[in-house]
Amino acid sequence: MHIDVILDTRASAAELAELGQLAESCGIRGVWVSSLLDSRDPFTNLAPLAQTTSRLALGPIAVNPYDTHPVKIAGAFLTLNELAGGRARIVIGGGGEALEALDIKPLRRVRAVRECVEIMRAAATGEPVTYDGELYRVRDLRLAWVSAPTPPLFVGASQPQMLRMAARAADGIMLSDLPVNNTGLAIETLDGALRDRGKKRPPFETNVFTAWHVYADRDRARREARQWLLLRGIFRPWLLKEFLAQEDVDLVMSNRSAFAEAFTARHHRVAGVPDRILDALVDHLTLTGDVSTLDEKIEKLGYFAQAGLSSIALRLYQDPAQSIRLLGERVVPALA
Repeated sequence: MHIDVILDTRASAAELAELGQLAESCGIRGVWVSSLLDSRDPFTNLAPLAQTTSRLALGPIAVNPYDTHPVKIAGAFLTLNELAGGRARIVIGGGGEALEALDIKPLRRVRAVRECVEIMRAAATGEPVTYDGELYRVRDLRLAWVSAPTPPLFVGASQPQMLRMAARAADGIMLSDLPVNNTGLAIETLDGALRDRGKKRPPFETNVFTAWHVYADRDRARREARQWLLLRGIFRPWLLKEFLAQEDVDLVMSNRSAFAEAFTARHHRVAGVPDRILDALVDHLTLTGDVSTLDEKIEKLGYFAQAGLSSIALRLYQDPAQSIRLLGERVVPALA
C-alpha cells in the first residue's frame, strides 16, 4: 500500500514545496491539497513543488464542476501536469463546503462529475474537442500545447451510483472518511462495476481520505481529532449506524449546529453530545492516538490494504513535518 499525505492548501507555496520535498525524501508516494473556498488556489500553489521534486505525485482534491467549468479545470490541471513532468493527478467531486457557502445546488452530481471527467480526458489528448453533454457543452476546443500523457483522473466516491460511474469514466477513486468495513463494501461495489466494464484493480486505483492525528501526547491527539469532526462526514446515517446505536445516530444528526460551533471555536467538546459518542466517532473515522499506539495504526492500515485499497491519503494537521518524518520512519517501511 502506498502512503500519500494531504497538506493544508492555505499554506504558502514555499511551505508546500518544503513539506513536499521532505515527503519525497521519506518515501511517501504523493501529496494532495484540498480545494477550499478560503484556500490559496491549489493548482498555482503546487507549482513550486512540481518543479522542485522528481518522483512525487501531486494534485488537488476534490475539485467540483459547479463553481468552475470543466474546461477551466482541465486547463489548470494540465498546466500543473506539464510543470510536474507528468506527475499530476486530480480528484473530481460533486460537493464541498464552497458550494454551500456560495449557495450553489449540486444537482445531478453523478452526471456532472462524469461529464467533467469526460471533458477533461478529451482535452488532455490535445486533439479537437466537441462535447454535447446533458449539463456541459464544448465547441471546437483544442489544447494544442498539451504533450504529456493523460494524467490520472480520480473521482471522489463513496456511494454505489458514484462508484459505478467512476468505474466507467475514471482511473481511480478516493473514498472519504470510511472505516475498514465500509471501505470493503465500497470496493466490492466498485469491483462489480469494473468487471462489467472489462476493468480491474490494478491498474484502476483506490484510495481513501483519512485524518491522521498521531502525536507524542495522546490527549492532544484526541482533542485535535474531536475539533475536526465536523469535516469527517459524520452526518451520514448509513455510516453512523455501523458503530452507533440508533438513538446515538439520531443525536448526532440533530446536533449539526453544535458540531459546527465546536469546529469554529476549535473546541474538543460538542454541546449536547456525550464524550462516549465523540470518542466513537474519532475511533472509527480517524487514525488517532499517541506514538506508542503506532503499531496498532499500522495494523489498521494493513486491514485497509486487505479491503482493497492501493493507497491511503492521510490528512495531516499540526506539525506536518513531524508527521511526515514519523510516516517515513515507521509506516512506509512497514507497508512496503
